[in-house]
Amino acid sequence: MTKGAPRGDGEAPLAVGRRAQYELFADDYESHAATGLYNAHYDRPACLELLGDVRGRRVLDAACGPGLYALELTRRGADVVGFDQSPRMIEICRQRAAGRDFRVHDLADPLTWIGDGTFDLVLLALALEYVDDRVAALRELRRVLTPTGALVLSRQHPTADWLSHGGSYFDERVIEETWSKGWRLRYWLSSLERTCAEIYAAGFLIERLVEPRPVPEGESVDPDAYARLREAPGFIVLRLVARAT
Repeated sequence: MTKGAPRGDGEAPLAVGRRAQYELFADDYESHAATGLYNAHYDRPACLELLGDVRGRRVLDAACGPGLYALELTRRGADVVGFDQSPRMIEICRQRAAGRDFRVHDLADPLTWIGDGTFDLVLLALALEYVDDRVAALRELRRVLTPTGALVLSRQHPTADWLSHGGSYFDERVIEETWSKGWRLRYWLSSLERTCAEIYAAGFLIERLVEPRPVPEGESVDPDAYARLREAPGFIVLRLVARAT
């Protein structure tokens, strides 16, 4: 069941707000994301590929969820710091990767505890659409990157969102959605043009744009979804670098 929630009075669309939505089902989401097609065999491999060789590099996992990306990055030799809006997600991260720096922090807030140019790489996987002021969040991530660093960002593919929810592709709006597991979520639906404009306004350029295909191991997990994702993208993954200002 889905519902678009634009305002009908000509004012700005409704906000997503600051509620830690995934807090309510954090443990179930951890199990789902650990082995599910969309996370384990689709988004995670694509993001890790665009991050490249992380050995000896400092990586910030922004909106890190249950720490599945952070754990793999640590295994690959990165020095990882992570944060998430959900206290339960951070508890799970600390259990998964003991000794690493994980803390509760809202992506919508300034990273006052991180200095300028601290990280070589930033990962922001499947989280930007839950932030109302996306330009401000991206600017803050740019601030904490070294001048030669990169941000790898994944999000739901704008055309996939539009095909799923209908209406005008160019109509920026908040979607209220209940997933098949009963998880209720609220996020922004916006065009690729709008996303690119926000990226540019935040001081980034797009170095690479990938519409990923699931890795072969995912076919046995969910054959129908695997076949769909081989023919049409569900997510989009971008590698961003700082532009001259």
